[in-house]
Amino acid sequence: MFHVRISGYKRLKTANRCAGSFFRERYRLPTELNALVLGNLAPRTTGSVRLLLRCALSACLFGWLVCVQAASPSVALHYGADAPLEELKAFDIVVVEPDHGFDPKRYRKPYSELYAYIAIGEVQPSRDYAAAIPAKRLLTTNTDWGSKVIDLSWPELPVFVADAIVSPLWEKGYRGFFLDTLDSYRLVSGIDEAAQQKGLIAVIETLHRRFPGIRLILNRGFEIVPAVRDKISMVAAESLFRGWNAAARRYVEVPASDREWLLGQLRRVRDEFGVPVLAIDYLPPQARGQMRETAERIRALGIEPWVTDGQIGTVGIGRREIVPRRMLMLYDGSPGGLLIEHPALRFAAMPIQHMGYTIDFRDLNKPLPAGSLAARYAGIVIWANAPVARGRQVADWLQQQIDQGMKVAIFSSFPFAAEGRLASRLGLRSVAVSGTPGRLTVASQDAMMGFEAPLQPDRRNLTTLQLADEQGRSLLKLADARGQTFDAAALTRWGGYVLDPYAVVGLPGTEQSRWIVDPFAFMQQALALPDLPLPDTTTENGRRLMFIHIDGDGYPSRAELPGTPLAGEALLTQVLQRYRLPTTMSVIEGEVAPDGLYPALSAEMEAIARRTFALPYIEIASHSFSHPFDWSRAELAAPKKKDDESYHLEIPGYQMNLEREIVGSVDYIRKNLVPPGKPVRIMLWSGDAAPQAQALRIAENAGLLNMNGGNTVITRSFPSLTAVSPLGYAIDGIFQTFAPVMNENVYTNLWRGPFYGFERVIETFQMTDFPRRLKPIDIYYHTYSASKQASLKALHKVYDWSLAQSPNLIHASDFIRKALDFETIVLAREDGGWRVRGNGELRTLRAPPTMGYPDRPASKGVAGYVAGNEGNYIHLAGGDTFLRFAATRTGAVHLTDANARVSDWQSLGAGLRFSLKGYQAIEFSLANASRCSVLANGRALTPRKSSGGVQSFGISDAAATIETRCRDR
Repeated sequence: MFHVRISGYKRLKTANRCAGSFFRERYRLPTELNALVLGNLAPRTTGSVRLLLRCALSACLFGWLVCVQAASPSVALHYGADAPLEELKAFDIVVVEPDHGFDPKRYRKPYSELYAYIAIGEVQPSRDYAAAIPAKRLLTTNTDWGSKVIDLSWPELPVFVADAIVSPLWEKGYRGFFLDTLDSYRLVSGIDEAAQQKGLIAVIETLHRRFPGIRLILNRGFEIVPAVRDKISMVAAESLFRGWNAAARRYVEVPASDREWLLGQLRRVRDEFGVPVLAIDYLPPQARGQMRETAERIRALGIEPWVTDGQIGTVGIGRREIVPRRMLMLYDGSPGGLLIEHPALRFAAMPIQHMGYTIDFRDLNKPLPAGSLAARYAGIVIWANAPVARGRQVADWLQQQIDQGMKVAIFSSFPFAAEGRLASRLGLRSVAVSGTPGRLTVASQDAMMGFEAPLQPDRRNLTTLQLADEQGRSLLKLADARGQTFDAAALTRWGGYVLDPYAVVGLPGTEQSRWIVDPFAFMQQALALPDLPLPDTTTENGRRLMFIHIDGDGYPSRAELPGTPLAGEALLTQVLQRYRLPTTMSVIEGEVAPDGLYPALSAEMEAIARRTFALPYIEIASHSFSHPFDWSRAELAAPKKKDDESYHLEIPGYQMNLEREIVGSVDYIRKNLVPPGKPVRIMLWSGDAAPQAQALRIAENAGLLNMNGGNTVITRSFPSLTAVSPLGYAIDGIFQTFAPVMNENVYTNLWRGPFYGFERVIETFQMTDFPRRLKPIDIYYHTYSASKQASLKALHKVYDWSLAQSPNLIHASDFIRKALDFETIVLAREDGGWRVRGNGELRTLRAPPTMGYPDRPASKGVAGYVAGNEGNYIHLAGGDTFLRFAATRTGAVHLTDANARVSDWQSLGAGLRFSLKGYQAIEFSLANASRCSVLANGRALTPRKSSGGVQSFGISDAAATIETRCRDR
């Protein structure tokens, strides 16, 4: 029970009204209980009901001095066609312009919902329903916005609003509406205001009658609040401190007298009628500091804030402030070139994603994003191999972004000729060099240089730039034979740069590369990235994730085993049935089906596949119909032209067709190989695993997850982060998840031997775990690995090593969904803590030690934490988390680690109650539980071991409900 001191009868009545409004809105209490909450606690009220009411009041009063603050939802408004809904889900309510085509049903989250903006008192001529309003009911023109003022006393208006405006939006899925222009009738001199207000009340009453459960936010309309207070969720008003003058198109400070009047109206709505209130203020989008300050001033008054630009077209600041997790990556694409081959993706993307950021790739040769980017992007990274043709436009655009506070990190080359005025604008100067510079030497270098290979100055790639700004710091200063110096890498007031060949260098005579600059340190400092709790896809509940996925290649091969069984049979008996682990298995239809390459073996292979797919721990995927080796070429194939078949299996009579490869192969598996009701979830890309937009779109439209691609092959003989691929990337908005680690084909020299070579993947697992955990354990191989004794032994060695690490076992689909969640998780500052919202698939945040320790009792949805190599892994219990840190460890009981997923998390005083469900016998550890009894499914557990305040437990089941019953300390 929370205790709040309230003096006086008036405040008690206010609190009761607030509790009634809050619980009526959030929990839809029965009318009788609403009446009890709205009134005082009568002496005749039963003890149980009185207790319920006290709990309601205490919940409402938690937090701020005024109870409505707790009841008020967080609100954002964005009327742009490109509203970033994934970021805006940080707010409980997001008001959008519905004509932009958003899908409220698809967007709806347990914690966030789209509301539709609708104008009641005005109409734009462009609205599709505008022509249906009688001309005599259009009273005047609002010249500021070019709209017509509607006569609210029009008797047919309530039905018109319900039928023409709200009903179509209701059908689309909107359940909340922001009603604007309610006071526009005041633009008409001498109008009967009472009649206008009566008409507005009739509109709201009609909407409530016609659309049960509708939720309404009024923009002003203060006079009608007493009559409709039980039918509205919130009242908004614009310009409490800062306003937008639409006629003059400028931002203005609100006069004190206007502010006091408006504040009085908002307080009356909040305090007398128990309705939450929202203040919408306006500032230039680049004035983030002023936005933050204004939002804090509004919040201090007990009013929900939203501070945005005058067009309501950028991400503003409210009770929560979104911390940008997107990085804008600019690269110099070439005609016909693939992004997957560019250093921007191959090298720079992995460090960025590991630091917790998602990436939007944009080609420097195409138009760049307009407007202020500060609210959406954490920084700009550029990887150009040379100046681009439109370099001057790029330079001007970049300067605009720098002027608005964006930080920039440049790799390899400036995308424009950095000389003269362009260099000067960046705090640089181009040095004229006469003759040959002679031998270059390193005059000075920062500790972040020489990261994976020593510096080797190369005069053939000399860019003759020097820092001219005292705010800059040289990272690599080169000197020529005459003593002239050049800054080949530097941190600057706007970010930093590392020029070729001091970012990544290729090793002569090999396919290997090395980072010369430490990409983590460079981007952290150049982009001034703050310490944040960032999402992590490698770990859950403190355990490294592990999954297994198998490409179907080689199913008809004969195994080097007694009786020479098919490789599919050997895989089933020698591996899958032996380990009985969650595994994602695929087949190639063109290998297995009767009309494929091996019709004589088809019946036997199909029978093996059915037995395999029937196993409860096997997840089913397709590996295509004809196994395209080159997906970009497959995308360009013309169905009616002769196919030379050089880029896919030569299946008689087959002409390349992407639908057939993806949807057709999945349909074949579903109809012929899968037990009834068991889904086919995934498309595992074949060959180069580089699908382009059309293939990705086909898979997504078919409801398939997709994976494969990437080239993580780091080993002791290739000890470089350039051999660690990113999580994946998006093409036209569809994300391709890369396989975390490459398959045995690479470790066996393209299956030429040694066939035991896959055991070296253990090196990859080790080197992607320390000093940074970059990847989960992914045992990825083909069916043909079961065809040879040496490769089978290697598989057993890899399986046994991996299981010895005590991982958290998952399926490939679980990992893919985590990758997709990583792309869209939003992080926002709130009340000295952090609001984290996602789809609930990704359950780990990684926080640097400088942030302190998670304060579980002061947080919501945080199950616990454990120390890792780079800080604390924080365990999330769901998709909506509030996280607060403390300088020292708290003594509260928390989950240290578990090999299963947490659900139904509850704090019960000093104890806990939660469920664990996984794919193996459950193991878990609790910290600070020495004064607690621990039960699993109601039965007491004895710790297997205790050390350092942590107790470890185990049970034989793969699912259990855990409860801790703790004595007071």
